[in-house]
Amino acid sequence: MSSVEAKRPELVRALGLGAAIAVNVANMIGTGVFLKARVMTCNVGSATTVLIVWVAAGLLTLAGTFSYAEVAAMIPEAGGDYVFLRRAYGRFTGFLYGWTCFTVIRAGSQAALAVGFAIFLNVALGGGLDRELVRLGAFHLDGLTLVALASIWAVAWVNTRPVTTGGQAALVLTILKVLLLVAIALGAFVLAHGDFGHLAAPVAAARCEGVAGSARGGITGFGAAMLGALWAYDGWSNVTPLAGEIKDPARNLPRAFVGGTVLVGALYVIVNLSYYFVLTPTEVADVAANSSVATEVMTRIAGPAAVTFMAVALMLSSLGALHASVLANSRIPFAMAREGLFFRPLGAVSEKTRVPVRAIIAQAAWGSLLALSGSYDTLTDSVVFAAWLFYGLSAGSLFVFRRTLPEAPRPYRAFGYPLVPALFILVTIALIINTFVSSPRLALVGVAVMLAGLPFYLYWARSLPPVTPTSRG
Repeated sequence: MSSVEAKRPELVRALGLGAAIAVNVANMIGTGVFLKARVMTCNVGSATTVLIVWVAAGLLTLAGTFSYAEVAAMIPEAGGDYVFLRRAYGRFTGFLYGWTCFTVIRAGSQAALAVGFAIFLNVALGGGLDRELVRLGAFHLDGLTLVALASIWAVAWVNTRPVTTGGQAALVLTILKVLLLVAIALGAFVLAHGDFGHLAAPVAAARCEGVAGSARGGITGFGAAMLGALWAYDGWSNVTPLAGEIKDPARNLPRAFVGGTVLVGALYVIVNLSYYFVLTPTEVADVAANSSVATEVMTRIAGPAAVTFMAVALMLSSLGALHASVLANSRIPFAMAREGLFFRPLGAVSEKTRVPVRAIIAQAAWGSLLALSGSYDTLTDSVVFAAWLFYGLSAGSLFVFRRTLPEAPRPYRAFGYPLVPALFILVTIALIINTFVSSPRLALVGVAVMLAGLPFYLYWARSLPPVTPTSRG
C-alpha cells in the first residue's frame, strides 16, 4: 500500500443504535402495509389467516436476521453482504451481488420510491403535478417526473453530509412513519364503530379485482399471501452495508436487526387487526385495486379528508424508505471500488464529511436514469428472486464461517443454530424455484441482468491478485 493510500480518509463509526434501527425500519415500512391487505385477504379468504401470514412472514424474516446478526457483528465492514459473500464464496459471487444491487435491485427500488413519492404528493395537491413542462421530440418531462428526480437528488445531497446527519434524518422520518401507523390503528380502534367479530367472517362473493383465481385458496393462496407479506418486510437487512459506520457494532448490529424486525412485525399485525376491526373481510377484498384498505378505513373515520391524509402518509413513507436506501446502499459500490471491482473513483471518502460522496452521486445518477426510462418496474420484477438468492447465500455464509473461521470472535451467536438458519435458507430456495416455475421469463431476464456484469468483472479482476483460500477473506 502506498503512503497516499495509507493516509486516505476513512469512514467513521458515528451511527448509534437508534439510527441503525431506523435504517432497517424505514426500509421495511414502505407501501406494503397500506396496500397488501386486500390482495392477501383474497389469497387466503380469512382475516385470521391474513394475520397468521403476517406473523409467519415476520418470524421467517426474524430467522434471517439471526444469521445476519452473527455474521455482521463478526465482520462489521462497509458493504455488508458484498463482504460476506466475497469472503464466503469468492470474489465473483460478491461482485454479482454488488453489480445486481447497484444496477437494478437498489437503484430500481430508489427510482420506484421517488416516483411513488411524487405520485402521493400529486394526490395531496389535487393533481397539480400532472402538467407537461418540457417536450423535446420523444422526450417529455412532467411535474411528476421532475419531483421524482428532485427527491432523488435532495436525498442524495442530505447523504453527502456527515453520516450523523443522514442517521438523524433517518431517525426522524422513521419516527414519523411509525406515528402514522399508530395513528391509523388508534383511530380505527377508538373512533370507528367496529367489531372484532369480523375476524371470524368469511370472504363472500368479493370482486378481488386483479387477483388470479389460481392465487386464491389452499397452499397456493397461502404462498401468494406470504410473498406479499415478505415484500412488505423487505429491507430488514438494509443496515448491513453501513456496518463500517455503526458504533459498537458487536452490540448494536444484532439489536438493530432483531429490534427493527420485531417492531415492524408488531406494527403490521396491529394495523391489519385495525383494518378488520373496521371492515369485514369481504369489504377489504372489495377495495378497488387503485385504492388501499388504509384509505377506506380512514374514510370511515375522517370522511373525504382521509384521501389527503393517506396521500401524506404514503408520501412520508416513500421518502423515508428512499432516504434509508440511499444512505445504506451507497456503501456497496464504495466497498467494491475500494477492492478494485468497480469504478475506482467511487472508493473515495470525502475529507470533509467522511462519507463516500462519489458513490452517493453515482447511485443518484443511475437511479435518475431509471426513473426517466420508466423501466425500473420491469427490471426490479425480474430480479426479485435475485434478492432472495443473495439473502439465502448471505445466511449460508454463517455455516461457511462456522467451519472456516471457528476461532473468530463472535460477539453474537445466531439463535437456533443450525435449525433456524437452515429453515430460512430452505424457504429462500423454495421461493427461487417457485419464481422459475411460475414466472420463467422474468427469472431468465433476471439471470441475464446478473450475467451482464460478467465482462465488467473480467475487466476489473484481471489486475487483481489470484484468489486463494487465505486471500478470499
